Amino acid sequence: MIAVWLLAVIGAALGARTAGGSFTNDLTLEDTDSQAAYDTLRERYPDLSGDGMQVVIHSDSGMTTATMKAAVTDAVTVARDTQDVAVVQSPYGPGPTMVSEDGRTAVATVQFTERAKDVPEASVEAAQEAFDPVRDAGAQVEYGGAVLQGEHGPSGSEAIGLAAAVLVLLVAFGSVLAMVVPLLTALFALALGMSLLTVVASLTTIGTSGPVVATMIGLGVGIDYALLVVTRHREGMHAGRTPEESIPLALATAGRSVLVAGATVVVAILSLYLIGIPFVSALGLASTITVSATLIAAVTLLPAVLAVFGTNLDRFRVRKLRFDHGTGRTGGWHRWTGHVQRHPWPYLLVSTVVLIAMALPLFSLRLGTADDGSAPEDSTERQAYELVARDFGRGWTGPLVVTARFAGGQPAAEVQQQAAEVRTELEKAEGVQEVRPPRLDETGTTAIYTVVPEGSPDDESTERLVHHLRDDVLPGATPDAETHVGGSTATAIDLADRLGSQMAWFMTFVVGLSFLLLTIEFRSVVVPLKAAAMNLLSVGAAYGVVVAVFQWGWGAGLLGAEAGPVESFAPVMLFAVLFGLSMDYEVFLLSRVREEYLRSGDAGASVRSGIAATARIITAAASVMVVVFGSFQLNDERTVNLFGFGLAVAIAIDATLVRLVLVPAVMALLEERAWWMPRPLRRFLPHLPGHAADVAPPPSSSSRAGDAGPGSPTAADRERSEPAPGPRH
Repeated sequence: MIAVWLLAVIGAALGARTAGGSFTNDLTLEDTDSQAAYDTLRERYPDLSGDGMQVVIHSDSGMTTATMKAAVTDAVTVARDTQDVAVVQSPYGPGPTMVSEDGRTAVATVQFTERAKDVPEASVEAAQEAFDPVRDAGAQVEYGGAVLQGEHGPSGSEAIGLAAAVLVLLVAFGSVLAMVVPLLTALFALALGMSLLTVVASLTTIGTSGPVVATMIGLGVGIDYALLVVTRHREGMHAGRTPEESIPLALATAGRSVLVAGATVVVAILSLYLIGIPFVSALGLASTITVSATLIAAVTLLPAVLAVFGTNLDRFRVRKLRFDHGTGRTGGWHRWTGHVQRHPWPYLLVSTVVLIAMALPLFSLRLGTADDGSAPEDSTERQAYELVARDFGRGWTGPLVVTARFAGGQPAAEVQQQAAEVRTELEKAEGVQEVRPPRLDETGTTAIYTVVPEGSPDDESTERLVHHLRDDVLPGATPDAETHVGGSTATAIDLADRLGSQMAWFMTFVVGLSFLLLTIEFRSVVVPLKAAAMNLLSVGAAYGVVVAVFQWGWGAGLLGAEAGPVESFAPVMLFAVLFGLSMDYEVFLLSRVREEYLRSGDAGASVRSGIAATARIITAAASVMVVVFGSFQLNDERTVNLFGFGLAVAIAIDATLVRLVLVPAVMALLEERAWWMPRPLRRFLPHLPGHAADVAPPPSSSSRAGDAGPGSPTAADRERSEPAPGPRH
């Protein structure tokens, strides 16, 4: 099996190197006004239908000197002859000029023949190289625009996350070899997943954030899943089983929980396809590939590695090993759970109030797309943004494109008069800084306007302006004309609107599907309802913290992030991932609780035993995820910072406040009713074999507290009969 994995990783790496694709952003949004504007440009203005690049040139000696004008003019001429370039607009004309009032900054525009996702990187680089002589002449040259799509590859934060994970695993396992196994499995799975992702990128368009988001999630869950299985295996060996006996048991118990939890993650992420936005669904596909690789590794590679280590797994210890569960000792987690069970209402109310308070900022959530003002400070996009914003106005960093198609058959003079009237109305609109003169197409029936907002592309005033133009200004100015508002800024606003309108039903679908999976797994309707409610609370709290930091700016400087709107695709993407990851701990914990309940029939004792057996490992697993996700704060991309922060906060909340406080409190109040299932529904649900409770305990543990004795009914008997539990007297 190890040889198969080695061959698979090597083969996938070679395939990625020879047939791998690149990562680009496809912001195509069918049935939106911005897409209609693009369609009009493609039909009426083919030379303007592609995406553009701003070339921002700054010289303290001035951009109007003869030397600088000659250098820029020559560069524009060379850029026009570059492959895939449709037109280059010189800052000096013909047409409106783009030189600042102080004469020190100028902007040239390079328009490509295709949208950003279809423009070859070599063509973009060639167009930039055309302006190298301008830089050689002493000017500062920076670039911005939609075609600049740098892939967000490894930034070094992954290594820091791995180093932190090593320390956490050493503390949790107390053994060097036991620590190595989860890391080894996760790295193999991540290597395979990332290579496959690169190959898939040659077949479909995956966004530039895809690789780093997939790395983040794949690394976290890869270590997490292997950690759960290794822990159960070590527990089995400590109970007296041989590795040959313990490994299958670990797979039948923890491995089963991992598969159920991982399947929930995969289903939740793939549900992003239902939204119908290629950009968002492609990010989900990228994460699904790495998560699937970790699941396969957990049930194939991991058992093989454990078999190789055999009884030597706990060698090279760094601390004394301790196993409380099943030894008759009452550990700290057991005592803590009993304390919460004796005072369930106070803990339930206080923890719920805390989670709701953390979620309150969610009600001011504003979706959008951060502009280049949030790009890394040393990037050319950020430098270009700041020069344009300072010398021309923030609106020039993302102007709007308005198209107006007038009724046919009119004299040219009347069309020109109507076009001029539309420009006048656009200039009167609140929030408009400038409207460039209209350009008519060859047929003289369609006009195109460049509308410059007063605010930046990610400013709330720009969003209001776009809706105002569409709903009020243009319909009143041209009742008989077909008008659209487009451009990259309008596309980002349409993306936020589309995702905002889809969030409610998407979340309902994910919650419903997870409820169905947990109902089949636990054969209860109460436990899945409880799990859904608690997961919604933890995800809502994480959302609230993300809004407070990244939108309101509370502590954003400490993370190196800029305040602005929450990335429009982040809430649905985070929800899919976080809801699935929250189910990991829910499944792992409640599977153990259910084992104990099926053995003993004591609801309270089963919760104490289940939490005592899993609390330490859930805390360790959550700590690994938090440090891995948190390490991505060192990445210089705001989107990556937001994802890493949101995931880390949600996992920390879920593994502490929810799993160790809310779960025991609610289970104490529900008692046996937690496992209630209507009899008619029970008959229709499939019975999934392989529960840990169906496995006989080791000979050495048959007399331990909580285990089924020789005369007790087996878990299989209890599971087959499944009486409707009621209060125990």
